[in-house]
Amino acid sequence: LLCHLDLRSLDYCASLKNLETISNKQNYKFIEGDICEPHFIKWLFETEKVDIVLHFAAQTHVDLSFVHALEFTYVNVYGTHVLVSAAYEARVEKFIYVSTDEVYGGSLDEEFDESSPKQPTNPYASSKAAAECFVQSYWEQYKFPVVITRSSNVYGPHQYPEKVIPKFISLLQHNRKCCIHGSGLQKRNFLYAADVVEAFLTVLKKGKPGEIYNIGTNFEMSIAQLAKELIQLIKETNSESEMENWVDYVDDRPSNDMRYPMKSEKMHGLGWRPKVPWKEGIKKTSMF
Repeated sequence: LLCHLDLRSLDYCASLKNLETISNKQNYKFIEGDICEPHFIKWLFETEKVDIVLHFAAQTHVDLSFVHALEFTYVNVYGTHVLVSAAYEARVEKFIYVSTDEVYGGSLDEEFDESSPKQPTNPYASSKAAAECFVQSYWEQYKFPVVITRSSNVYGPHQYPEKVIPKFISLLQHNRKCCIHGSGLQKRNFLYAADVVEAFLTVLKKGKPGEIYNIGTNFEMSIAQLAKELIQLIKETNSESEMENWVDYVDDRPSNDMRYPMKSEKMHGLGWRPKVPWKEGIKKTSMF
């Protein structure tokens, strides 16, 4: 029986309600804990038979990273080093580090592949890029089987409303305006959660140690267009003047990359491609 051990710190954006549908399954175990506590993490690997690590844990909100940069460095870099070190000592079979397209920095036209240089432009992306270096070093030095993934923006039901899609949906449902940074012309690639799950399962089965995989989509939308589509969906209006009443433009944040276009041929070579169309994914998301 394949067992799943779920370690979470239950930070401000976590909710045990999201685990209710699986909490009673025999092959699932939840443990509350912090990856930044070395003794606890070492004990965990000593007492639980862990074969594979999928490392999602991170501080991820870009806006907050400008205000709490040191906390992002502590959790994302130090915490990752603690975890990969303990996993190495426990001789884990595979360690998958979940990174982000933001490590590449922004681009207007160039598409990033896995060999493109990392040029992060905000504290969050910088911390993820630094953590990647620690993870990759365990492959270079010890041939510890690590794999790094970099994915586009993920959206779906139950997402905490600090990310742009659930935030806009929540604001509109409470009759408040969508708050857009700067011009709103910044574009993002959006992947539905179910597609990303399939990508991680593919990497688990077929991903090669020491490799980096872009998990991307060609679907791209500006933040202004995103707000417009969500207003149409939730407020059920196509009137341009009425839609303008639901948008509020504010000062841009210190650094706001225009695009993160990625090539994902390596993932395609493993047999994965995104399947859920935007209209279907956003409809499912807005229902929660």
